Amino acid sequence: MSFDSTGRRIVRSKAVWGGATRAALALSLFAFSGCGDLVREGTGSAYLIVSSLQGASGSTPNEFGGTLRSDVVTVVDGTPTIFNDIGRIVLRLQMKDVLTAPTPNNFITINRYHVDFIRTDGRNTPGVDVPYAFDGAVTATISGETEIGFTIVRNQAKMEAPLAALARNPVVLSTIARLTFYGRDQTGREVSVDAQISIDFANFGDPG
Repeated sequence: MSFDSTGRRIVRSKAVWGGATRAALALSLFAFSGCGDLVREGTGSAYLIVSSLQGASGSTPNEFGGTLRSDVVTVVDGTPTIFNDIGRIVLRLQMKDVLTAPTPNNFITINRYHVDFIRTDGRNTPGVDVPYAFDGAVTATISGETEIGFTIVRNQAKMEAPLAALARNPVVLSTIARLTFYGRDQTGREVSVDAQISIDFANFGDPG
């Protein structure tokens, strides 16, 4: 026990961590941990932004649009012909730190892509309700903004169910094509970017 100069007893209070103090500390630690997770998410310093995505029927390859009208069979000089359909996507390089200019190490090389198809009514069985998904190869290095051409509907998809039946039936099959492009920056860090486009399949009128 201690006394001050006047003879009064000095009482030293014990620090007690109440519920409010513990809760405040726990919240602070949680916030700090979450911030770290956000900072660590993704290892590359750069990522890709989709500036635009368009498609064109193989029978009219210069007529691109935001929705692709895919003709399952086209009569050319009296002969039924099947064309693959093409897409073009414009990708832009963006740094995570907006104040940092990209260096050659940050340039991203795309090397492949994946396409699958879905319907808004939920009937999504490949080869029955929608075409089969597929993977394709494509190579382009993105250092600023770059346009990439690729096949979005393969010839063989129009020879298989469910598209083959559309050549004989006046039906339009509406789908959404979901695309993912994969690549790496020049230090080997993985990068991917997603995009979607509507595709209507049918035996459309043939171009004159």
